[in-house]
Amino acid sequence: MASSAPACKQPSRREIHDAIDSLGRLTELFQHRREQLAEGAGVTEQQWRFLEEISTESFIPSMFARRQESTPAAVSKVLRQLLDKSLVSVSVSKTDGRQRDYVLTAKGRRTLERLGQEREHAIRDIWADVDPSELSAFTSFSGELARRLEEYASRVHEKE
Repeated sequence: MASSAPACKQPSRREIHDAIDSLGRLTELFQHRREQLAEGAGVTEQQWRFLEEISTESFIPSMFARRQESTPAAVSKVLRQLLDKSLVSVSVSKTDGRQRDYVLTAKGRRTLERLGQEREHAIRDIWADVDPSELSAFTSFSGELARRLEEYASRVHEKE
């Protein structure tokens, strides 16, 4: 017996390329906006990521380097920059003398708070009046697309 469900129309190559172009544009705009926010607060986007991580109180430089696929030297360089800007302080760990504890200074907390406030302003101005059903559809689609990209990357990596 034939199915009564309508066949799903396949997108054209042009539609696919338009979607890829839109995704690329969104990616660039999000990155540019993060850089603008960071610059406005007197830090780089990379330093902002470090401040966010250090604020969690579970910051371990070597683990952060592995997660970010970075070198310990690169992490140390950014930590020195943050120390020079008086955004973080460092002390010998009370539990392990071989480790260092990094914490945000009052200036670092204010900087991170400012970044959070600016980000919230942007979210409110850009996202607040988006139709909830469109936002839900976008969230579902982007999540599925991310899953497909991750799966594809994994398969391609296995072949190499």
